[in-house]
Amino acid sequence: MKRWIPILMVSLWMVGASPAIGGEKAVCMVCKVKHGEAAEEEVKAWRTHEGVRYGFCSESCAKEFEADPAAYLPPLFPRPAPELTLTALHGGELSWQSLQGKVVLVDFWATWCAPCRKSMPRLQALHDRYAARGFTVLGVSIDAAKDTAKVRKFAASKKITYPIAIDSEQGSAWERFAVKAVPAAFLVDAQGKIVAQWTGAPDEAELEKRLAGMLNRTP
Repeated sequence: MKRWIPILMVSLWMVGASPAIGGEKAVCMVCKVKHGEAAEEEVKAWRTHEGVRYGFCSESCAKEFEADPAAYLPPLFPRPAPELTLTALHGGELSWQSLQGKVVLVDFWATWCAPCRKSMPRLQALHDRYAARGFTVLGVSIDAAKDTAKVRKFAASKKITYPIAIDSEQGSAWERFAVKAVPAAFLVDAQGKIVAQWTGAPDEAELEKRLAGMLNRTP
């Protein structure tokens, strides 16, 4: 069964919604993050955040933005990675302390997500290529805890050797990373800072270019 990602509620002053005027168009920030939509759409609702006015394709999207604007605004880099404490699929703790000194690609995925399943063999190849230089992929499944056996079976069928954890607890990593859709990936440097992120599978050319520079500087 699919596991839906809840929206975190935060207190924030916002200007109320207003109807589209004169056929104004804008890129809906919520659709861009959740569905990869980059085309301008007719504005049906407005919100203002920190003095900037944003247009949305629906009142529903405007309310999602209002609930958690930081998840939909362009991210700032570098920034500290959220706390990470997970249990690996085959036992053992996964934390920034256990991964200290490594460059980490945190990949949020699920067994029911077709793009996630498609990207994992490519992530495994990337892991194999750069592991000796201090890089690792960390797969974080958002499947329910009861589906652990299913996740383990899937990882084995794909010959995934990089560490995987199931993130199904309250206050989980996907909440702290403000993940709204999967796949979602975050590149964390050896100092524990997020330096790049992708909604959808990572751009392989961009990722390899970044790794080339980062791993050359990693002790």
